[in-house]
Amino acid sequence: MQDALIICGTRPEIIKLAPLYHCMRASGWVRPHWLHTGQHDEMARQMLACFDIVPDISLERAGEGLHEFSARCRSLLDAVMSDGSWSLVVVQGDTESTFLGALCGFHHRVPVAHVEAGLRTYDLERPFPEEGLRQMVSRITRFHFAPTERAALALREEAIPRERIFVTGNTVIDAQHWVVRHHRIRRSVEGRGHLLVTSHRRENWGSDLREICHAIAEVASRHPELQVLFPVHLNPVVSQPVHAILGGLANVRLSPPFDYLEMQQALIDSWLVLTDSGGLQEEAPTFGVPLLVLRTETERPEAIEAGCARLAGTQRASIVKQIEELWSDPMAHQSMARAGNPFGDGQASLRIVDLLQNALACDERLRAAI
Repeated sequence: MQDALIICGTRPEIIKLAPLYHCMRASGWVRPHWLHTGQHDEMARQMLACFDIVPDISLERAGEGLHEFSARCRSLLDAVMSDGSWSLVVVQGDTESTFLGALCGFHHRVPVAHVEAGLRTYDLERPFPEEGLRQMVSRITRFHFAPTERAALALREEAIPRERIFVTGNTVIDAQHWVVRHHRIRRSVEGRGHLLVTSHRRENWGSDLREICHAIAEVASRHPELQVLFPVHLNPVVSQPVHAILGGLANVRLSPPFDYLEMQQALIDSWLVLTDSGGLQEEAPTFGVPLLVLRTETERPEAIEAGCARLAGTQRASIVKQIEELWSDPMAHQSMARAGNPFGDGQASLRIVDLLQNALACDERLRAAI
């Protein structure tokens, strides 16, 4: 039996690694050990409970800033890695926890498996710091689990050996299937449904966020019968302009941030999603909900190419124009709704576990022959 250390600390990582953890536990050949870095606290605990996961190892976060967290987390991870006979380190995505986990595995010569590898914008400022972190993780990863062929191509073009790259689909779809089964998520509204909005990315703070809010206000005023649901990030840089511009509109509901189950219910009940979130670009197509990306570029262009999403940018006129087109053209809306999900079929975790079993067994045979 081999021992794998799953290292994560944020809400999105938990969502995308939870189905892999459960799949590993059921495999019979590997023991997954869940390590929570503490990067997210209360949100992370809620998410772990949602997926029936109790961490085997929980690190104590030091400081509020990212620099303090990183320094302390790196030291604690090193102690954990020195204390166990690990066969594998598993990380996901592009957070500080992802980078620190991969770096620690690399320093201890433990193979690193990177789930959701190969996403790129090639603009280190957008998204920041995620783009830089995921590029750095790719240089020290042994197993690259790319969600799509496009992501795999990006890795090959960066001279990553082909035999280390595997196209698996995205585990976020596995997570949706898991919660639909275990928490019985079903559509709860009749008719069109609401317009779901999220916006929190750092690069949209300031004038772009105000433009987004003015676009939503214009659409809400034009269509009082359309209900707008906007879970608002708690950071005052986001919440203050959102409440100032949209707070007085009768058909706009501003709420605190949703937990994962609330967001899945909000998605399945939606007519359209407006978001700058990467995760929602992957999740909305599972429920056949068209999506407008409130950014000028995306590291998930597969959604645009498949036709289930469009780039709307961050300017008021562009956002309003695209919403109005879908409002007035039901056939265009239906075309997006029926495009399918290019990011996966809910079987990514099974593929990853099978690939790891075969690869690690092969490595063992090679070591025995030397």
